[in-house]
Amino acid sequence: MPDKLKVLVTGLNGVVGRAMRPALEERYELSALSRSGVDGLSPERVFKADIADRDALYPAFDGQDVIVNMAASGGQGSSVGMDVPWNELLKYNIDAVYNVLEVAKDCGVKRVILASSGATANGYELHEPYRSLVSKEDVPLPESWDMVGEYAEPKPINLYGVTKLFGEDIGRFYALTTPMSVINLRISNTAAVDAPQPGRSQANWQSYRDLQQLTVKIIEAPPELKFDIFWATSDNKKLFRDNAHAKEVLGYVPQDGVR
Repeated sequence: MPDKLKVLVTGLNGVVGRAMRPALEERYELSALSRSGVDGLSPERVFKADIADRDALYPAFDGQDVIVNMAASGGQGSSVGMDVPWNELLKYNIDAVYNVLEVAKDCGVKRVILASSGATANGYELHEPYRSLVSKEDVPLPESWDMVGEYAEPKPINLYGVTKLFGEDIGRFYALTTPMSVINLRISNTAAVDAPQPGRSQANWQSYRDLQQLTVKIIEAPPELKFDIFWATSDNKKLFRDNAHAKEVLGYVPQDGVR
């Protein structure tokens, strides 16, 4: 049998990292990097470091095939959500993403997967028909709506979303100028509980097993896929974050959805 791919995840202890972990641990030689450590992996595959410290990343990245960068400041697992002070966003969502890509390049990593976010496009929800699609109220469903693809106009409404757009752009730069493939995964509503909640989650929910399937397909996509962006969404009735691109390019087949 061929050797397992060596996959290192930063932020494996986070909400999204924990949601991904079962499939990655079963399929790959999984390692983790975090400031506090990770339980349940063999000690030689647990690296304690801060992604804001570039030099500290080299021992963890050396020999890895794929880096999955889930570490960030802000998001669903954060006590402050997306209302993160700029100095924290700068440190962990901008400088640290540069560190991850630069060290991955130096270490000969084949592919980097960067956690992007639905926050890159939350501005759509300020207006109809999307405002009704994410409403917690029992409002009539619009007759139809345009889907929002990965390459539609970005519409961030907070600085967290702006930093995630930076991640997508610097990822494109590294994909164009190095041998690495860089893929951006726009995480939608993946929460600590694997079930859709009222409101926005009815449109934007991503189940754990759909997230796991999509992540595996990105990890194992052909090397010719040098750069791309994919929405991480299940097949929800109110869906407008369009997952058709992932279906077409990766063969993604969601198993779940809010009907």
